[in-house]
Amino acid sequence: MFNMKNIGFKISELRKKNNMTQMELADKMNISFQAVSNWERGVSLR
Repeated sequence: MFNMKNIGFKISELRKKNNMTQMELADKMNISFQAVSNWERGVSLR
């Protein structure tokens, strides 16, 4: 089943495994760091 908390945890886990900050990931994806933060907290996937 689709679970935003689990997806957020996985994003955070992979980002940290690659020694990236939220800002660095956001820059690579051309999005805001707030979006990455929201994903990781399971608040939003937009």
